[in-house]
Amino acid sequence: MIKVVAKNYVRQNDLAQVVELYRELIELTRKEKGCIRYELYQDEKDPLSIAMIEEWATKEDLERHLSSDHFLRLVPQIREHMQKQTDMGVYNRLI
Repeated sequence: MIKVVAKNYVRQNDLAQVVELYRELIELTRKEKGCIRYELYQDEKDPLSIAMIEEWATKEDLERHLSSDHFLRLVPQIREHMQKQTDMGVYNRLI
């Protein structure tokens, strides 16, 4: 099992637009083979700090997602609203 944590910092006044783009990305991604969990979270202390928490059955499923049409279309649009580059970690389950 693969876990991904992708942390982003949204520009001031862009949160509503970002959430709508993520809504479409999440809806389409949850239908993908190997997608176990794909959820967007907001930091309690900093509402402009958001994190996508993902679980994938295999590394191949994650790689297929990263090259999917909807990912390649929506993620560049999401990035336009960010203060800085995404901080993404990919984790393998140990226990």
